[in-house]
Amino acid sequence: MENINSFVEGIKSIQISQLIDILIAIIIFFIFRIFSKTLSYITIRMFKKRVKNKKIIKDNPFYIPLKIFYSILGVYIAILFLKAPIGISDQIILILTKAFKIAVIILFSNGIANSLTINSNLVNKLKEKLNPDIEDYMFKFILKAVRIVIYIIAGFLVLTELNYNLNGLVTGLGISSVVITLAAQDTAKNLFGGLVIFLDKPFVVGDWIEVDKYEGTVEDITFRSTRVRAFENSLINIPNSTIANASIINWSRMEKRRNKVNLCLELNTPIDKIEKVQARIKELLKKHDDVIDDTITVRFDNITDNGINLLVCSYTNSVDYASFIEEKEKINFKIMQILREENVELAYDTKTVFLKKD
Repeated sequence: MENINSFVEGIKSIQISQLIDILIAIIIFFIFRIFSKTLSYITIRMFKKRVKNKKIIKDNPFYIPLKIFYSILGVYIAILFLKAPIGISDQIILILTKAFKIAVIILFSNGIANSLTINSNLVNKLKEKLNPDIEDYMFKFILKAVRIVIYIIAGFLVLTELNYNLNGLVTGLGISSVVITLAAQDTAKNLFGGLVIFLDKPFVVGDWIEVDKYEGTVEDITFRSTRVRAFENSLINIPNSTIANASIINWSRMEKRRNKVNLCLELNTPIDKIEKVQARIKELLKKHDDVIDDTITVRFDNITDNGINLLVCSYTNSVDYASFIEEKEKINFKIMQILREENVELAYDTKTVFLKKD
């Protein structure tokens, strides 16, 4: 009962002028809250005078941070307005001011970081001025590094606002540097491996590579690892340190692809038949559009236990695996047709067993 009475007395003690001030503060808050989208739009429009499409402006990386900023600004101004009327202490105002500054740092660092993408017009213009020939994957890597630096700077600014002694923090890091170094050895190796990949450029995003037991198409290259899409459609994350220390086969950079076939003919095949088959296969390869003429080899290669080995080797312009297999299939069908037309049989792996009679 006493609590209710004290509450009623407290209400009675509030002057009409104070109620008006509180009402004004609430109105200030709602004005900023309701018009935060409009204010955000106007702010971006001031810097993007040529852009008239509302969707493009709303897709701007600063649009959402600005909208949140104006809402927070409304709260901050409303509280500052009530400082004198309701007697808010300087200590509380100081805390609110720090919180407001921290929110501003986080919002605008987030806006700056989100604006540093490969699709940004400003970033692309900067790329054209500095180095237009830089690879997209390397450019993405640089942008990621810059974004990390921005967030680190924002973190230090937040710590400064919270009155942390950065000199002490740096000293503490120095004392524990041995522990950090030991714990981050693998990370450091991967970062160095990523740097080696960017400098040497053994492959780019989209290349078909083979590293150790891994094979597939490169989808992304990050600080730590390289993502490869295997032919089974599984995604492999290969540490950059592994790639930096391994032999890399880049199948996408083949200028031509070899097609090699060993035809094992029966031992009793007449010489004139072998020569005729040789000539017809060579003529077949010369007439094939994708086969490079000066790479054609059709030779009586060897005599084995099973038969006569006829080596058929050539290079094709079809370096893509799917098209290569298709062209290889066409050639093999035609070779089989030649063998049947010439009544030449392929030998099988056979062994002759002699039985001794007692």
